[in-house]
Amino acid sequence: MSTGVTDGLHFRQAGIPIYGVSGLFGDMDDVRAHGRDERMGVREFFDRQEFLWWLVNTLSGVKMGR
Repeated sequence: MSTGVTDGLHFRQAGIPIYGVSGLFGDMDDVRAHGRDERMGVREFFDRQEFLWWLVNTLSGVKMGR
């Protein structure tokens, strides 16, 4: 989830900065959020998974093989 409707609200109210990173890559003109056809492609799903894995490992300083 990003900085929208999440429990991040409580952290922000306590003065703790919250950052949202979706990792969702795709066609910018193919907007399906909150519609009847809300979905993502299989490739976008795995690209997002790979990106978030990389991001967490990079920010945490952990060197994990893949």
